[in-house]
Amino acid sequence: MLKNFLLVGLGGGLGSVLRYGSSLLVNSKLFPWATLAINILGSLIIGIVFAMSIRQEPLGNNWKLFLATGICGGFTTFSAFSLENMGLLQSGKYGMAIAYVCASIVLGIAAAFIGYQLAIKN
Repeated sequence: MLKNFLLVGLGGGLGSVLRYGSSLLVNSKLFPWATLAINILGSLIIGIVFAMSIRQEPLGNNWKLFLATGICGGFTTFSAFSLENMGLLQSGKYGMAIAYVCASIVLGIAAAFIGYQLAIKN
């Protein structure tokens, strides 16, 4: 049990550092591109991990905890996504908020599906 917490904690720490670095690289005041890209990439990765976990030689539980729960959980930024949307709404940018929500959801689900398909076919 302690090992599981350590795997999730290590993965989450790594994911958080990757998220922070990504947000520094893609800093935009016009649109929250970094958060959108991080959420899409995280969705792609979690799709790959899910597909690998159900293949003929499934991904072990330790790897699922480290990659999906840990890294993807620390890397993706739904709380930042929510805060950024609240800011867009408070500043009266309703169209941009709707576009951001729709793009995040549609592209996130599409990325998870693509990641799943890429991993399941290999």
